[in-house]
Amino acid sequence: MSRKTVFDFAAQVGLTKHMGGLEATEEMVAQCHIDEGKLVLDVGCGVGVTACYLAKRYGARVVGIDILPGMIEPSIARAQREHVADRVTFEVGDVQELAFDADHFDAVITESVMVFPTEKQRAADECARVTRQGGYVGLNEFTWLKTPTPPEVVAWMAQDLGGNAEALSAGGWRQLLENAGLRVVHARTTGVDVGNELKGLRARYGLGGMVRVFARMFALYLRDPDYRAFVQEVKGGSGPIPKEVHEYSGYGIYVGQK
Repeated sequence: MSRKTVFDFAAQVGLTKHMGGLEATEEMVAQCHIDEGKLVLDVGCGVGVTACYLAKRYGARVVGIDILPGMIEPSIARAQREHVADRVTFEVGDVQELAFDADHFDAVITESVMVFPTEKQRAADECARVTRQGGYVGLNEFTWLKTPTPPEVVAWMAQDLGGNAEALSAGGWRQLLENAGLRVVHARTTGVDVGNELKGLRARYGLGGMVRVFARMFALYLRDPDYRAFVQEVKGGSGPIPKEVHEYSGYGIYVGQK
């Protein structure tokens, strides 16, 4: 049996996150010109929050994919609860090998996803391939504000994001889009503010949603020894947060047009 990761537990408690919260999502929506009737691919959809929001708030049609099968069931349940199941579908998929025809989507978006693929350029190329001419590829990704980055800060970031994550500088993210044949039309970076990130989670899930998430976390902690071991590992993982982390860590919104 394979070892569980943070993403397995995220699926069980119904919580996935990205930098900048709802405000960052809104910025990407505006820059990718997502509105009623547009067909959007949400890569790394997690538990379906953004996909359902795009359908409910903007009237978009959305396909959400995630490499982790455990994310699909809670995503479908969310779409049903929010009455958007007629406009949102979910399936397992890998951004490095998308199972869609070329020139298919009006927009392809990722939120804290592209830090994970080992073949980032291949992933960006795939996003560009399935985007129609004139459409947009939007990335919201963890970004190094300064380089070179101290090893202890890199180690903290990998643990915080929950996997073998590899962030890039703003120039690195832009280069991925340009190498994929896209014209960069928007690029903005900002530092990480922990307080704002917590506010962003509440805005994204709502107070009631956060209460349910924490209740599921508590219940999972009580019944699942793997989760208890995971929590203890994270608490003791790479030690205290490096003092210079805020100097180097941020996120960026990068949008390319095909």
